Amino acid sequence: MDTFRLRLTSRLNECFKGYDGTELNMELFWILLFSSVCPLAWGQGVYAPANAQIVHSGAACNVKDDNISERIYTIKEGDTLVLQCIVKGHPRPQVRWTKTAGSASDKFQETSIYNETLRIEGIQRVQGGRYYCKADNGVGVAAIKSIRVDVQYLDTPVLTVHQTISDVRGSYYQEKTVFLRCTVNSNPPARFIWKRGNMLIEQSKDNGVDIYEPLYTQGETKVLKLKNLRPKDFADYTCQVSVRNVCNIEDKSVTFRLTNATTPPVIRLSVNDTVVVDPGQDVLLTCEVTAGFPLPTVMWSRYPGPLPLSAQVRGATLILRAVTPADAGFYSCTAVNNVGNPARKNVNVIVRTMSNLTFQITPDSNKDSETIQMGRDLKLSCHVDATPQDKVNYTWYKNGALVFNSDSVILLRSDPDMAPGTSSLEIVDMKFRDLATYSCVANFPGSRVPELRVDVNISQNSVSPPVLLVPPGGQVVSVREGGNAELVCLVVDGKPRPPILWSRTEKDLLMPSGKTMVETPDGRLRLKNVSRDMMGLYRCQTAPYNGLNIKRREAQVQLNVQYPPMLDPVFQDVRSRNYQMVTLRCTVLRSNPPRLTDIRWFRNGDSIRMPMPDLKEMPELKFKLEPTNNGSYECRVSNSAGTSTCTFNVSAQPYNAEFYYDTPNPVRILKGNNYSYNVQWTQKDPEATDRIIGYWVNVQKNKQNLLSKQIDLKGKEPEKGVLMSYTISDLRIPLSYEVRLAPITTYSTGDYISRIIQYSEPYTYPRPSDHVCGFEDERICGFSQDRSDVFDWTRQNHLTQNPKRSANTGPETDRSGTKEGYYMYIEASRPRVQGDKARLLSPLFNVTSVRGPKGSGRVPYCVSFYYHMKGKHIGTLNVLLRVRSIASVDSVVWTKSGHQGPDWKKALFDISPSGPFQIVFEGIRGPSFEGDIAIDDVSITIGKCKQENTVASAGKTVLIGGSHSLPLASWLTFGLSCLLSLLYR
Repeated sequence: MDTFRLRLTSRLNECFKGYDGTELNMELFWILLFSSVCPLAWGQGVYAPANAQIVHSGAACNVKDDNISERIYTIKEGDTLVLQCIVKGHPRPQVRWTKTAGSASDKFQETSIYNETLRIEGIQRVQGGRYYCKADNGVGVAAIKSIRVDVQYLDTPVLTVHQTISDVRGSYYQEKTVFLRCTVNSNPPARFIWKRGNMLIEQSKDNGVDIYEPLYTQGETKVLKLKNLRPKDFADYTCQVSVRNVCNIEDKSVTFRLTNATTPPVIRLSVNDTVVVDPGQDVLLTCEVTAGFPLPTVMWSRYPGPLPLSAQVRGATLILRAVTPADAGFYSCTAVNNVGNPARKNVNVIVRTMSNLTFQITPDSNKDSETIQMGRDLKLSCHVDATPQDKVNYTWYKNGALVFNSDSVILLRSDPDMAPGTSSLEIVDMKFRDLATYSCVANFPGSRVPELRVDVNISQNSVSPPVLLVPPGGQVVSVREGGNAELVCLVVDGKPRPPILWSRTEKDLLMPSGKTMVETPDGRLRLKNVSRDMMGLYRCQTAPYNGLNIKRREAQVQLNVQYPPMLDPVFQDVRSRNYQMVTLRCTVLRSNPPRLTDIRWFRNGDSIRMPMPDLKEMPELKFKLEPTNNGSYECRVSNSAGTSTCTFNVSAQPYNAEFYYDTPNPVRILKGNNYSYNVQWTQKDPEATDRIIGYWVNVQKNKQNLLSKQIDLKGKEPEKGVLMSYTISDLRIPLSYEVRLAPITTYSTGDYISRIIQYSEPYTYPRPSDHVCGFEDERICGFSQDRSDVFDWTRQNHLTQNPKRSANTGPETDRSGTKEGYYMYIEASRPRVQGDKARLLSPLFNVTSVRGPKGSGRVPYCVSFYYHMKGKHIGTLNVLLRVRSIASVDSVVWTKSGHQGPDWKKALFDISPSGPFQIVFEGIRGPSFEGDIAIDDVSITIGKCKQENTVASAGKTVLIGGSHSLPLASWLTFGLSCLLSLLYR
């Protein structure tokens, strides 16, 4: 088929070359031919995404293709990136943007938008990289297109001064060698220029200097080496960097004065390396600069995190008011004067804290004992969570009297057998006299932090091993999802009674609080708003502190979460023809408890009478669909925990139509400033319901009906994936409208779908065409502003005019006389001055492949437009032909100056460019503010201009034919006859 079409296209081109000597726009020919022969359904509408392309409309410096046909978008840092992914496909594809080849930390958020513009305000360098747009509609292979974004930037350079190591002991800058190192970050790579004073330093002309690029440096670096320092070397040095004005980025520079007093910074702190303070105290840190010229700049920083909000920096002094534990950390003072290395000093600020004092009773560990026995050893341990831990002082008391080391009592400040920072009192060969109340007191000597105290009573009746018990019936706790539960694990015997620790038996599972273990003082674990993921086995065990330090007692409790049945489908849209059998099935996926208690079916809220279903089988309902039993069906399945529902919307109503958004050239311009729009659509699953006999089409503007019509299919049923179309006429340029469409069957009407249609001027022409550009669309037909002029042309209509504008200049309407119509104009009011220029550039037309008439190497083109030049201060309107070759050459091909009257006037002239070209409209401001100039309805066509003997129609018109000037009827008739003649060869 493809071979046949290619051969047929070639033959048709031969026919048309014989008709007017130019090549045929085959895409337009096939569209027009088939839409004429088959006006309702002219092609298959369901196809995979194709022809993806990325277009841009942001502040691009340059857009070009590299050697692997990938587009490169160059933009200045801080400007706005605007990319749009345009793709064809039906149903309408979803577009998703992703980014790679950038910073790993700069995750680009994916979106699901249709042909939507990707916009990044104030783009940063880390956002450069390769951007992909992927379009997918579930048909065939997804379309993917990429563009590489290159962000250009130039930072201010940093200049530092260094000496050779051999000079450390000598006078710093009076002999030997000095290095001036200039570093900058830029894209593209920067060019460096060194100056002494205002004189350029050239290595070839000064034996006392070397300029080179060091290895293994971050960023771009150039070093100016001053060898055997001379008197003239004490001067001002400037490092100037440039990226050659790419993206209009200006050069930047930094200057350093080198003198015989230049020295690196030296600092000292007013405090020790570590400062320990109480909460609520003020901390004063001073960083004194003892040496350094130029005078160093002092900066304070903190790790981790930034300086506290309450911190005050006064010169070289840092003040921390009323410190809290959150203010603790390492504070750094850094002095910099760009000579040598920065001087840095660190101080560790520690804020005292103390909490959670616990104790342990350890029977004789050598005998594996779990009770206190006379004649055996006993250890009492005491631990507090504190900062700094090593500064805590522990004091032991017996019955209120201070305890000292003796033959029978051993005090350990830090017990090596316990956690760090744990103090122990060990009783050797326990006697009756050792039975007493022991107290452990923890404090910070000389601190205002309150001390903590814990008492431990040691007697024959006060210490016994704990017994852990789960109450009867508490081994399994059942609760409905969303309710509250309490797991209980009690210490029923034992002294003293330790707290209970809860955890999940599966090590990878966390507690509902997100922690691995939860402490409960009374053994009761309370859970709120229980969910099914909390279901499972929980472990309870005695804590090793605040009690006997012996083998832990453990138990387990099962949490059983009950929830209603999980069903599939939750919702399903069921369509069927009338008087056919319909089967509805509701599948039970999971249920706890698994036993079902009830299954009931409802239609539109009313119960359906039917035999009691078997609760062990899948719920199912069968019935014949009739016009009277369409509606919402529910299957309600219950267990002891609750009820869940499967919902089915059962209807003979047809599915919605699906608008087709890829119609080639849907807009046709009519006379009288009107246009028509060719709306196309496909029908989703047309055979699912009764036969579709037509469609209702409704056109609205501002919620008011302008058209309501029934489209009769005349017995032809819609086919899946086949396009249907309807042309809506008498729409007004440039207004937009809402179109609503609904299918009609023999029994019902489907739901309406809606879309907005609007007038747009197509810009898809790689060569000049007969299209008239009236600037009605924001894309202004691909025209663009010249970056090298003084100001810009402005798109405007009567409704967007400035009410304070000059009254005696500029048009009231566009050239067709409508207030809604747009045009381009230059504003002559302030801040414009005489001679200011604004240039508007047409698209670049590539005509190198077009041959001229016999005997001529160039093809003539006709340039036509309307101009408005009213006002006593009118300047000049020039039209220039810009031909692209090795260098662009501009030549004036039309000009007009001064007041030309209150009406729109038409201009047309011929050009014969020697290669790819652009048309440039140049407006030059006159001597004062009454000098607005406007243009409208621009066209560039192949062939010489035809002089018109009649007044042009008021409506905006366009000839059909891509690159041809044939009337539509003649063009199609000739093409069809040529096609038939080829088929009969």
